[in-house]
Amino acid sequence: MPNTSNHRFRLFKWLAGISFVVFAILAATAWFLNVKSRPLLTDRIKTLLYTSTDSLYTISFTTVTTNIFTGHATLKNVTITPDTTRYNELIRLKRAPNNLYSIKLKKLVVNRFHPLTLYREHKLQLEEVVFDKPEVMMINKQLDFNEDRQPQPIKLPYEYISKNLKEFSIKNILFRDASFKYINRNRGNEVPFAIDNLNITLTDLLVDSTSADDPKRIYLLKDIVINLKDYVYPTPDKMYNIKLNQLDFRASTGKLRVSKFALEPLYGEMEFGQVAGYARDRFSIQMNNIMMNGINLPLYISKQELRTKEMAIANGSISVFANDALPAKPRENKIGRFPHQLLQKINAPILAEKIQLKDIDISYAAYNKESNQRGKISFERTSGIIRNATNISKIKAQNPIMDVSLASYLLGEGKLDLNFKFNLLAKDGSFAFNGVLQHFNARILNAITKPLGLVRINRGNVEKLKFNFNANDFGARGKVDFSYYDLSVALMRNDPEKDHLVTRGLLSILANALIINAENPSRDGKFISADVNYQRPSNTSFFNLIWRSLYMGIKHSVGVTEEKQAEIQEHIAKFKQMRENHLIRKQKRLKRRQQKARLERLHRR
Repeated sequence: MPNTSNHRFRLFKWLAGISFVVFAILAATAWFLNVKSRPLLTDRIKTLLYTSTDSLYTISFTTVTTNIFTGHATLKNVTITPDTTRYNELIRLKRAPNNLYSIKLKKLVVNRFHPLTLYREHKLQLEEVVFDKPEVMMINKQLDFNEDRQPQPIKLPYEYISKNLKEFSIKNILFRDASFKYINRNRGNEVPFAIDNLNITLTDLLVDSTSADDPKRIYLLKDIVINLKDYVYPTPDKMYNIKLNQLDFRASTGKLRVSKFALEPLYGEMEFGQVAGYARDRFSIQMNNIMMNGINLPLYISKQELRTKEMAIANGSISVFANDALPAKPRENKIGRFPHQLLQKINAPILAEKIQLKDIDISYAAYNKESNQRGKISFERTSGIIRNATNISKIKAQNPIMDVSLASYLLGEGKLDLNFKFNLLAKDGSFAFNGVLQHFNARILNAITKPLGLVRINRGNVEKLKFNFNANDFGARGKVDFSYYDLSVALMRNDPEKDHLVTRGLLSILANALIINAENPSRDGKFISADVNYQRPSNTSFFNLIWRSLYMGIKHSVGVTEEKQAEIQEHIAKFKQMRENHLIRKQKRLKRRQQKARLERLHRR
């Protein structure tokens, strides 16, 4: 027994010793590979970036740590910078890209690389590379020789690495919480655009002898995914915040989705214009679902040209408020600010072949200092299609018309079909618009006619309002056909003592009796059609032009012509004269009574 125990003890010691030696050898080997792999990895990273970018970019970092067992490496204080001298040389050689990048970050992490594969097969394979909170600056300058170039490198990257590597691949490249700054060098004094908290995933980067010829790859990648959450951008005038709740884009499908977009004013309706210092329109926009299909990402990256085959906007609202109690902006000129003219002034080239709108509520409200009230008109559940929204010269030369077809409901009741044709090449901003509004109770218009026009509609039914106009920067010319019946109105005024609007009785009677046509066509079948020639003041908006043109036609149709207005002014003058004569006669009678009373008192004495 003792001999057996000693034997087992010696065997245990022997096994322990062997295990310790094996462990020591493995540990030493791991340490050796870790230590020895660092300079090799460092050299390969620097050489690979330098050679694969045509000697344009260099990378520097302070330290690199590796773990051979986990296949993990970390680079700290990383800087990737372009060589501007080399860039100018590449321009002369017509090999320079349109974009130049600079990247800085505290830490770059490489997960699950394969050193043995690198040693044995000369393949550098990485599972994941993470850029943690990088600062990325992109400078864009359009170069003529890149105009029609495909999204593949000019010289195959494999040619740069083939002497040392057979393959270089990364399954995922992650940019987490990136700060991105874009500088446009194609125009002078361009304000840089900056965005934070951007997440980008580059999928399946592959550099080998065949990857550059793969038509399914974009810049040697299988896909590019972009995500942005809770983005807030204060406008330069400090009057609004632009907000994006969630943005997602995938290059392989060309689809972009924004779950919620908002333009939020920083001040309330009455306060907004006071802060601006004049009667500035206050916009509030919210769109809950925006989709874009067919986006060409390489075209956008190289030329900042945004093209989408189809765009859909659903479930949103656009509200405009004007405080007419404030003074207008001095010498303001709104010529050249129609929607299609503003589209041409956008710096970036844009093409949306088709924009689908669904269930958008549009409203316009204003405060009238004369009535001391707020009036509002709304177009609810607006849906329709916009075609050929572009500012690209080549596209405009082929098709110069932006077509807009909309269907909506005036104040939720009257069905409105509206069409616009905007001439994208016209220097005078010319466009045409026509439409039909039909079947609603006219009293719903009191929401805007009472506070803004001091007119109350007592009753009335609208059968159809049909209109057709040609317009430009200087006015609109067209025709209005307004069919209605049983119309009666009351003219209003603001009574400060009663703090509300009151009826102007006599004027209302005169208006209904002498001016207003109670129906159109009349009982004898005569229909009044209005020919309109509206001259636009230079300080008025696009919507004002539309409204005023229609208003002129409606006024003429209901009988508010210059002749009838002159007639009622004559009746008012006669009434005033009659009232004055009545007061004079009344004063004379009173005087005679007073004189008679004095004589009677004297006679009694």
